[in-house]
Amino acid sequence: MKSTVISKLGYSADCTLCPRLAGFLREVKAANPGYWCRPVAPFGDPAARLLIVGLAPGMHGANASGRPFTGDYAGILLYQTLHKLGFASRPDSVSRDDGLKLAGCRITNAVKCLPPQNKPEGREIATCNRYLQAELSALPRNAVILALGKIAHDAVLRARGLKLSAHKFAHAAEHRLPNGDRLLDSYHCSRYNTQTRRLTAAMFETVMHRARQLVES
Repeated sequence: MKSTVISKLGYSADCTLCPRLAGFLREVKAANPGYWCRPVAPFGDPAARLLIVGLAPGMHGANASGRPFTGDYAGILLYQTLHKLGFASRPDSVSRDDGLKLAGCRITNAVKCLPPQNKPEGREIATCNRYLQAELSALPRNAVILALGKIAHDAVLRARGLKLSAHKFAHAAEHRLPNGDRLLDSYHCSRYNTQTRRLTAAMFETVMHRARQLVES
């Protein structure tokens, strides 16, 4: 098994700790030579007080571009809202070299590699949790963490060594963690959730407004 080095922001481009994911990335790379097809690094302000945690890279989005929520449908609402609230320099994320900058905000994923059918296995989420632990440890005191979906929510709690039963996921729920961080929940801004209107732009913007308030308080 290839050794890995956990960086300050919880990322290793050479990680192959999950055999199923590593094998799948090789297959996707063979079929799509221009795709990134590696663990996707966190993106944004290294000193951010707001950390947004998604699930995993999308096949033709972050897995192709090498930047979280870039090139896929889920990123449309996310980056539009970040720009509207002053976290992003532009309302869309096109590629890793498009000049987009995030201020006071960083985006990561609970699982850094593309999983087959967008469904990571439990052991893969657990293995990748070491990187999320490192990233959470690098946050400033009283940080704000926005979890996009229950898997991301649970991954944050596990990374902090907390019981899942103590903080239940619900859209727009807010949790005070023992170390002083605030954990906010939102439904994931996936195509399915937005097209079925389980998550509307107004709902997501309300959660992001709350995140902005907490960051500024």
